[in-house]
Amino acid sequence: MAADGFHLDFAAGMPLADWRTTMENYITIALPKGKLFKRSVDLLAKVGYSAEGVSENSRKLVIANEETKVRFIITKTVDLPTYIEYGAADIGIIGKDVLLEEQKDVYELLDLGYGKCRLMMAVPEAKKRPELKDYAHLRVATKYPHCAREYFDKLGIQMEIVKLNGSIELGPLIGLSELIVDIVETGTTIKENKLVEVDSIFTSTARLIANPVSFKLKFDRLHKLVKDLRVVLAEEKA
Repeated sequence: MAADGFHLDFAAGMPLADWRTTMENYITIALPKGKLFKRSVDLLAKVGYSAEGVSENSRKLVIANEETKVRFIITKTVDLPTYIEYGAADIGIIGKDVLLEEQKDVYELLDLGYGKCRLMMAVPEAKKRPELKDYAHLRVATKYPHCAREYFDKLGIQMEIVKLNGSIELGPLIGLSELIVDIVETGTTIKENKLVEVDSIFTSTARLIANPVSFKLKFDRLHKLVKDLRVVLAEEKA
């Protein structure tokens, strides 16, 4: 299905077999909408991976640079690892939190260092307890059910996990849950909603990931990309 979608936008009228052969000469990059988008586009441009019209609000399905043989697809954050796993894109940039939650079969090539945030557990200020084990057998609201379950299993405590996609902080405020597990950057939002962080689960940053087959078939070009990105990131830190 993905191939047909790309065919309509990128190579209308080209036979599918010819389209696939053509794509072997391209590097297809999946970019996530949201906070990582602009930094990712700017970083890739510094190592020669750019295309005119790459925008988070673009209506084009695929944006290509014919000269450098690079294509960009812009996806929802949660969908990006799936595009990589199934080979619809060769590489992509995504937060470590999404990688850990989605559990897709992809290669993690490089920690890019930006987009830093952390997954944490928080409770209403009035319901803070002395020990983590004191929160056992409560209900947890989260966008990260897999990560939350793994975290509580390691602690050896049973919890009821409620998957939400919207404002997680709302859970304790309306009695849906006693606590939350969510991603924070500064912690301002949880403070504004009278919540307090009681444990930090892990830190997340942007990662460059690759489809395993693509990495082998296009190794020289992707290996050079990783090396070039390392140089740019080191220069930015200097």
